[in-house]
Amino acid sequence: MSRKVFLNGNYVEEDKAKISIFDRGVLFADSVYEVTAFKDNKLLDFIAHLERLRRSLKEINIHYNIIDNEFIAIHKQLIKINNLENKEGLVYLQISRGNAERDFLISKAKIKPNIFAFTQEKIISNDPKLEKGLSIISVEDLRWKRRDIKSTQLLYPSLVKTEAIKNGADDAWMIDEQGNVTEGTSNNAYIILNNTIITRNLSNDILHGTTRRAVLNVASNLKLKVEERPFSIEEAKNCQEAFITSASTLIAPVIKIDNVTISNGSIGPITKILRETYIKISIKNGI
Repeated sequence: MSRKVFLNGNYVEEDKAKISIFDRGVLFADSVYEVTAFKDNKLLDFIAHLERLRRSLKEINIHYNIIDNEFIAIHKQLIKINNLENKEGLVYLQISRGNAERDFLISKAKIKPNIFAFTQEKIISNDPKLEKGLSIISVEDLRWKRRDIKSTQLLYPSLVKTEAIKNGADDAWMIDEQGNVTEGTSNNAYIILNNTIITRNLSNDILHGTTRRAVLNVASNLKLKVEERPFSIEEAKNCQEAFITSASTLIAPVIKIDNVTISNGSIGPITKILRETYIKISIKNGI
């Protein structure tokens, strides 16, 4: 059975969903997106996703009225019509500025944004590969400087993710000019030193992860010490534990960085309790 997707107010078969070649998201990556995890018909951290979507739209001046209940209904309907109510996976949603003649200058004329969304069935809560741990390589961060905006400018992360897989790793952590880790190709990065969780502070340098925010709240509730600051790749190679967070991986342990084994090659105790507690709470509080 063909997957059904959402496009500009309609639910259609995926092969019937058409976007204009003049869509500015196609021509200029002039679009933003969100990816929300779901499990057993519950959307995880969804309000935080909508808050970030509003912020991203505002930052690039795309005018689209986000109504919480309407967006919840769209996501729920996609899960329902694709028979995923008792399963888990992701809903991808994208909003572009809309269709216009190709021009670097953004037209002052009112353009109607294009919006589409689709589901991806995927194991997120008990993925054996993620529980086993990930191998990471480090690469130079050559992306644009507004990484706080969740835009669809994803070519560089896609290239380095592919290069990581080609070299026998699972992902890459990107490194800034000072030798500090910014983030992974589609995830926030963390290390644990002296039983303290360290993750880069929020700025234009990194995406303001929704899972990041929820996980740091869980850490606070567990009375775990958290330090938000840049950390170097050398600190990472000498840490006691490391992990990543994202909507598609939730919390995944990192057991190797640039071929240096972390946490004896297995999930560490702090990462383990964070992962178990976050998954339990996020599902319980899901919409």
